Amino acid sequence: MSKRRFAATSDSKTLGKHRYGVVGGLGVVAGADLLLKMIGATQRRPDMRDVDIAFEQRHFDSGPSIADENYNPGRRKFYVYNTLKDMEARGIDTALVPCFVSHTFLSEITPELDMRVISLFDALRDWLAREHPALQTIGVLTSTYVQKSAIFERQLGSRYQIVYPHPAVQSDKLMRAIYGPSGVRAGHHGGECVELLAEACHCLVASGAQIIVPGLTEVSVLIDSLRPLLAVPVVDSNLVYAEYALGCEAAPPVREFKLGVVGGVGPAATVDFMHKVVRLTGAARDQDHIKMMVEQNPQIPDRTANLIGSGADPTISLLATCKQLEAGGANAVAIPCNTAHAFVDRIQPYLGIPIVNMLSEVVQHIRSQMPAVGRVGLLATSGTVSSGVYREVAEAAGLRLLVPDDAVQDLVMAAIYGERGVKAGFTSGVCSDHLATAIDHLASKGAEVIILGCTELPLIAIDVGVRRSIVLLDPTEILAARCVALAGASTVEVRR
Repeated sequence: MSKRRFAATSDSKTLGKHRYGVVGGLGVVAGADLLLKMIGATQRRPDMRDVDIAFEQRHFDSGPSIADENYNPGRRKFYVYNTLKDMEARGIDTALVPCFVSHTFLSEITPELDMRVISLFDALRDWLAREHPALQTIGVLTSTYVQKSAIFERQLGSRYQIVYPHPAVQSDKLMRAIYGPSGVRAGHHGGECVELLAEACHCLVASGAQIIVPGLTEVSVLIDSLRPLLAVPVVDSNLVYAEYALGCEAAPPVREFKLGVVGGVGPAATVDFMHKVVRLTGAARDQDHIKMMVEQNPQIPDRTANLIGSGADPTISLLATCKQLEAGGANAVAIPCNTAHAFVDRIQPYLGIPIVNMLSEVVQHIRSQMPAVGRVGLLATSGTVSSGVYREVAEAAGLRLLVPDDAVQDLVMAAIYGERGVKAGFTSGVCSDHLATAIDHLASKGAEVIILGCTELPLIAIDVGVRRSIVLLDPTEILAARCVALAGASTVEVRR
């Protein structure tokens, strides 16, 4: 299945100005170093001197195992995700994560964000191609865990040969220089740690490295001390990252289409709609299915009671439910309730995302799939019938809408709301008999096709002979099919 993916934009992007956030605490010194270099880069660019930069650093202890190849980054994932979500909530739209370990799992986090997260590897790739176009072999100083993750090979290996220090040098020199008692993480910025780093670099040069690329952001802190000791250039990863983030206008974040569902109107119809979305989705695995967010709100006042009597107005409850879905990242809203569509025109102007109009989709389906049909029967709640919403859409499409006589309409309402009706949990017996009578009635009035215009009606068992006598349309199925098609359409931009 080809899924629709949405690019989230923000007002700051529209205005050409970003609010930047730096995730600190992943190494304390490295985060501060990146921030200083980012501020310095803004001062060298007059157009960036008023840029907003937030630095978020909380206590986070990686523990000694971060130097091990079997390091478990689970706690780090939560730290990075929570920090980025908090930044996002404060209106920060562009984030930097100065940590190569975190970049091994960043792809798990970014789909859940509506902000840009600048990639360290994009920055390095851009800088290396621009500054060293003839480069063939790079030597990488990184943690044993990052080395074993092969992220450098995935990100840069198609263009460059990548070499690492020999295993003994990796553990005895490089890891000690960063994580040892006299290492950078322990607060040392000279002496033994610089000497150990230089030895690791010499090992890389002996293996053919033409340039040293630090895959440990702490190395940039010692860059001025390290460079005079080496015969090949050493990249200042933090400076490259800072300048790239400030200078690039990367594409906005891309996320999967998410369908918001107004649930509880009624509850069984909601489950039926979701089942049909799943069934109609061409999927070979779980991940091929559509994201759905359901706000199950059975306390929305009865739509029919309001339209035909003095029942409470459900407009605000419907709007509030749609707003919850919008706030939760939904890109479109489905309301599996025909009667609720009498209120859609009131609600839509107050939403920034579209409500997929089930009634319009049903009529469009008739026009495209049954072009010869001219007379359409409607079985629905008295509220839907009296509101005229189906009639308006049908007549605009050149269709004549037929509805039951009063006595038969009473049977339809009993099939839905009666003591043994479908809203009470019954799907056979009296409700089936009432529905069959109503279908025969509309057929006798000349209906060529009948819309089961209450989302509970398709749940009622109907005799096979009755089903074969006339085409019965299930608006829930048509709405589900339209939502599946929407999710499978091409990429569009959505403002958050």
